[in-house]
Amino acid sequence: MLSVNIICVGRLKESYLRDAVEEYSKRMKTLCKLSVTELPEERVGENPSPAEIRNTITAESDRIMNKLGRGDYVIAMCVEGRNISSEELSERLESVQLQTSAVDFIIGGSWGLSDELKARADFKLSMGKMTFPHQLCRVMLLEQIYRAFQISRGTKYHK
Repeated sequence: MLSVNIICVGRLKESYLRDAVEEYSKRMKTLCKLSVTELPEERVGENPSPAEIRNTITAESDRIMNKLGRGDYVIAMCVEGRNISSEELSERLESVQLQTSAVDFIIGGSWGLSDELKARADFKLSMGKMTFPHQLCRVMLLEQIYRAFQISRGTKYHK
């Protein structure tokens, strides 16, 4: 069974988002070994300087790098990533299962991911050109992972 690890910066503050994560986590118990790891955000002032932003990105990305498994397939969620269909995500996860036992999806903080972390990624994935709150992206990603497994199983969830 594939281990799916979501490694993200920041905590979910809204209960409706936590409820959604919990619901998709329950749904996926028979499909994969799911874990969600929340890492602390760096604190910056209201108008951070470019140097403060770089330091924030570096510190958060370093914490993420420390959580990545050595042989894991890493998917970085970033705006410059590829925008793919649910079917393509399903195919990618099927392919990953033939290569390794774990996939790590990474969601950075509000300033994004370091270039080093993006370079470590085996694939860069985008949710499109629109901007979404990082907390909502976590729920959207979980739904798409669940949908990908349902597509692979040929269920009626994905119509």
